[in-house]
Amino acid sequence: MIKEKKIPIDKVSKKLFYEDELRKLQIELVKLQQWVSKNKKRVAIIFEGRDAAGKGGNIRRFTEHLNPRSMRVVALTKPTEVEQGQWYFRRYIKELPNAGEIVFFDRSWYNRAVVEPVMGFCNDAQYQNFMVQVPEFEHMLYEDGLILIKFWFSISKDEQLARFNARLGTPLKRWKFSPVDRKGQELWNKYTHYKEQMYSRTHTSYSPWITVKANDKKIARLECIRYVLSQFNYDGKGEALTTLLTDPNIIMRYYRSSKQID
Repeated sequence: MIKEKKIPIDKVSKKLFYEDELRKLQIELVKLQQWVSKNKKRVAIIFEGRDAAGKGGNIRRFTEHLNPRSMRVVALTKPTEVEQGQWYFRRYIKELPNAGEIVFFDRSWYNRAVVEPVMGFCNDAQYQNFMVQVPEFEHMLYEDGLILIKFWFSISKDEQLARFNARLGTPLKRWKFSPVDRKGQELWNKYTHYKEQMYSRTHTSYSPWITVKANDKKIARLECIRYVLSQFNYDGKGEALTTLLTDPNIIMRYYRSSKQID
């Protein structure tokens, strides 16, 4: 009857597809977690990007049905006075995964690569020192057997503004908006400069940056989960109810994209 009357249901169809795919992919995440736990693997997944890029929403879909005993979400606040006097990486090292655990970082040590220099929260010497140390730090993690996945969620300036306005218009999401967020639009080009510096100096063969085109939140969530699943040969992977191959138009390594939307 809907077809006969030519009633547009594209939005409904898209939502039904998303919910069905998400469920199938979350089933695979449960299988992956069991495999990680059984084989004592250590997995850290970093979610970086501009404010309102969708980091938190992605993490929620990843963790929704996982066992909290072998999974953690890390979202650190600004360093304490004591932490400011320590080696920068120390506060993150203690949050790294134990054997059999997956840790999701809602922002990470890469705060110092983009947010801190843009907002003036660190000086140039601290920034330069960090940029020199980060590849070595991540190489040590790699050599020690830790599996590190780094996502950068890429959104356009107009999409960021629309999401900011949506937050302000929703009482349950208003807490997400801060003065730092407001600065994100004003300092857009400065963010872009430091993001490009981060890419060029910290994208390595052993720890590559994975760019996620995230203007469409739901598609980005599905493709991020697909990417993570594609990196492991866990038990029962061949019985997946959906494809685990990512869309190369959404998920790509840094060097594959000469033009960035942000």
